[in-house]
Amino acid sequence: MFVYEKQLQYPVRIATPNPRMANIIISQYGGPDGELSASIRYLSQRYAMPFPELKGLLTDIGTEELGHLEIVGAMVHQLTRNLTDAQVRAAGFDTYYVDHTQGVYPQAASGAPHTAAFIGVKGDPITDLHEDLAADGAMA
Repeated sequence: MFVYEKQLQYPVRIATPNPRMANIIISQYGGPDGELSASIRYLSQRYAMPFPELKGLLTDIGTEELGHLEIVGAMVHQLTRNLTDAQVRAAGFDTYYVDHTQGVYPQAASGAPHTAAFIGVKGDPITDLHEDLAADGAMA
């Protein structure tokens, strides 16, 4: 069960659009090691955990990652709102903009759309936890 508080845990206030930065940050939203993958990863892996405390921990972490997803989405939205055609083209944001305009679409910085192939769920607690560590380490 989830409770939504209708506010960001950490408010995002970006005043100046920057589509180049959005091109990079979008990977943290929907890339292979981004927040969407992390939340699905933890919320899926919890079922194979042998102890209720571990299931609860992965549920808590997965829920926290959903909060991060919302924050990163707000960042991408604020970096790309009210862009002029010239800004879109100059930043190389036109290929994204053609398909999604000001929508926040889960994809990697390379343009690859989010896919379930980004998520490792093997059903073995040790393997799954190693995969989690590897994904989190990729962002450091």
